[in-house]
Amino acid sequence: MDCRVVVEAAVPVYDVETADEAVRIAISKTGEMLNPDLNYVEIDMGKRGCPHCGNELEPAFIAADEGLVALELEMTVFNVERDEHASRIARKEIGQRLQNIPLEVLVVETIEEAEEKEEAEDDSRETDEASDDEEALPEFEDLMDEK
Repeated sequence: MDCRVVVEAAVPVYDVETADEAVRIAISKTGEMLNPDLNYVEIDMGKRGCPHCGNELEPAFIAADEGLVALELEMTVFNVERDEHASRIARKEIGQRLQNIPLEVLVVETIEEAEEKEEAEDDSRETDEASDDEEALPEFEDLMDEK
């Protein structure tokens, strides 16, 4: 089974003034740490929410020109037995390169592309067979009767 794993990372950044600047620096810093070994990991801004009111917050918290940025790192793990196995592999692979950065697994989704492709091919074959029957050319005698 193949799984898509999303891991949240808390990346510290220094000498920043705005949340946008902190996010850009954090993405760049994380990309440098992951490449070239894990260049297949997708890096995106994290989503944070207020625990009291539920409003969405900026992905970076800035205080005294230092920031902590929430990033989401997404990777696909192949040939695993369970979701927990995929989660451990993703944390280990990413954690080895992002030392001293806290990680938390947010999402583990099973990828069932092979099964979906087979079903889509079966459906298209059935549709093609039905359309072949409908679009068959009329018999010669039928054409002659119309004139």
